[in-house]
Amino acid sequence: MTALLILIALPVFFTVDLVWLGLVARTFYRRQMGALLRPTTNWVAAVAFYAVFVAGLVVLVTAPAYDAGSWGDALWRGAVFGFVTYATYDLTNLATLRDWPVPMTFADLAWGTVLAASVSTATYGLATAFGV
Repeated sequence: MTALLILIALPVFFTVDLVWLGLVARTFYRRQMGALLRPTTNWVAAVAFYAVFVAGLVVLVTAPAYDAGSWGDALWRGAVFGFVTYATYDLTNLATLRDWPVPMTFADLAWGTVLAASVSTATYGLATAFGV
């Protein structure tokens, strides 16, 4: 069951996050991070992040919500998971990196919350619709 949920969640997460990173917030991140950004994406690290994040989201959020039969659990637990995981990254950077932008921290915390809530809820809905 968990493996099937991960297979559903991966393309959902990838699509939603790429729309955000590639279209919606692209210039915002470039303005905020400036010289901190790599000239090219480290795809090995990016794929590793997606795999770890989605596995955690499914194991800790979506699978328990699916077992409970509650899309509401997928939504609120996803929001908490997203906030906590993105806070770990952003607040650590804010605490340890020179010139880490505060507006970036707030935007990224909001995005992580929305991203995880929407992906876990969409995954729950797709799994329910397909009778996984």
